[in-house]
Amino acid sequence: MTRPTPETLAHSARRARPGAGATGDPDQTAARAGAAAGRSAPTTAEPTVAPVRQPAPAQVSGAGSLVRSLEALGVDVVFGIPGGAILPAYDPLYDSTVRHILVRHEQGAGHAATGYAQATGRVGVCIATSGPGATNLVTPIADAYMDSVPIVAITGQVARPSIGTDAFQEADIQGITLPITKHNFLVQTADEIPRVLAEAFHLASTGRPGPVLVDIPKDVLQAPATFAWPPTLDLPGYRPTLHPHGKQIREAARLMTAARRPVLYVGGGVLKAGATEGLRRLAEQTGIPVVTTLMALGAFPDSHRQHLGMPGMHGTVAAVYGLQKADLIVALGARFDDRVTGKLDSFAPDAAVVHADIDPAEIGKNRHADVPIVGDARHVIDELIAAVTAEQAAHPAVDLADWWTQLDDLRERYPLGFEEPADGTLSPQHVIKRLGEIAGPDAIYVAGVGQHQMWASQFISYEKPNTWLNSGGLGTMGYAVPAAMGAKVGKPGTTVWAVDGDGCFQMTNQELATCALEGIPIKVAVINNGNLGMVRQWQTLFYGERYSNTELGTHKHRIPDFVKLAEALGCVGLRCENAADVDKTIEAAMAITDAPVVIDFVVGKDAMVWPMVAAGTSNDEIMFARGVRPAFDEDEL
Repeated sequence: MTRPTPETLAHSARRARPGAGATGDPDQTAARAGAAAGRSAPTTAEPTVAPVRQPAPAQVSGAGSLVRSLEALGVDVVFGIPGGAILPAYDPLYDSTVRHILVRHEQGAGHAATGYAQATGRVGVCIATSGPGATNLVTPIADAYMDSVPIVAITGQVARPSIGTDAFQEADIQGITLPITKHNFLVQTADEIPRVLAEAFHLASTGRPGPVLVDIPKDVLQAPATFAWPPTLDLPGYRPTLHPHGKQIREAARLMTAARRPVLYVGGGVLKAGATEGLRRLAEQTGIPVVTTLMALGAFPDSHRQHLGMPGMHGTVAAVYGLQKADLIVALGARFDDRVTGKLDSFAPDAAVVHADIDPAEIGKNRHADVPIVGDARHVIDELIAAVTAEQAAHPAVDLADWWTQLDDLRERYPLGFEEPADGTLSPQHVIKRLGEIAGPDAIYVAGVGQHQMWASQFISYEKPNTWLNSGGLGTMGYAVPAAMGAKVGKPGTTVWAVDGDGCFQMTNQELATCALEGIPIKVAVINNGNLGMVRQWQTLFYGERYSNTELGTHKHRIPDFVKLAEALGCVGLRCENAADVDKTIEAAMAITDAPVVIDFVVGKDAMVWPMVAAGTSNDEIMFARGVRPAFDEDEL
């Protein structure tokens, strides 16, 4: 039987979850797990106790115990597909209060659970059968792991006597997902199902969030069981550090008030901790410039005077050079990934680093931290505000006017922008910019991966938290449509736009049938340039314009015809091919509220994403446009 221990809970050295400074009782009850699963705003802090249904003990099957556990945990929806090994669970699910959404592919179930979790802050749940059903969840599980998203994946397994015999539809999904889950379970007895489910939800939603897999053999689902709730959790060694060390906070505050070129480097952990209001207070109190990573867009308003934009490979010039020339970087819930740092040994050579993260494994992993702070971002920021206030009272902060003069000059000379295509084709940047302006800051925008993802991060203004969802760490093509579906299920009153590329869209668009049949009216903007756009951009820049296997045929042959495909899948299909029709086409889609809508935006194939730091090069080598490198006064910077 798989039981959580300090070793197994931290089975990946890269992501050792337990931290020093224990908080909470190891014998937590499922009421705490249920509260964590059911909260309405993302947070990595302690789950607060909330009313959780506590049904009376009953004699049921293992499958009945599974479904009753989901109900007791406050789960309102699961995404899945039945199959032989998991089929016993589908019988009690038929009568359950839990809504089951029948997807068309298990990958869609996983991404939908992720989109639901990212939009709501609650745990997303997906279900698959054994073997190929379970292995089809591997990509979304890895995606959720890279982006620290709380999901629980429940899979059927062949009966216990058949495990290890290469039985029909057998796969060791526990072993397969070991490196890409926060923890996983192979359930051995029906009576332990409530405890395992409660532990899975607690693990997924506390500390650094992440995916947890629960694999249940078919005979366990069929076996008799006594369902009793709440169970007692058995998680020895799992005590995430939530409150930071006071000495480290005071040292960070001292550095922040003394720095001449400081930058707040904000990652997705701030969103997950529900710390956006505190971040704004801290930024305004100190006057320090803010950069928000791809995973943190919306954590700090794009329109705020102190926001320099997104750093990294396709970040703004001001954000990239703000980090590069800083004398102090305060990293909050960020992990110094390669897309931000560029060539690591040349990144921010003169900067001292304050690194705050809930996961101690991240601190010092890529960049040495002069002041390491382990803790939940909300607590870290709140305590930094108090410490900075005390430090400012004792020692006046350094005037940042010269630093802002330099950064404002960069913002003025190198703003985000684009040129209309010389051949008269529709500009993808114009499409996405107008989409954001018409749909507005209250909509949720979900992107696939590639050029359209970068344009959506650049040309839509994100003013509110949890309005931008994308596959950041894994870069999963096919993420957008099912994730948008999950987000819309979680936030039915919110307009949800999937901004997808014609390549990504063809990987998971079958979930539009799910949306049509289940009454999930998402809207999809397909940025159709006829190619695998980002790969083509690299071929243009680095492979001598040798376009090997990047043309998709969606322009030349209109295969598939996205309008006809949308209609075949039960959606409304629209097409836009010129700038004059962009606004009215988006407005027509916005007016449709009772069905999914797909717009085929036929755009030029040669548009590129700028600025750009080429992979493996230093951020000092950022290009503002093709053949245009920003000019800097090195004496000033």
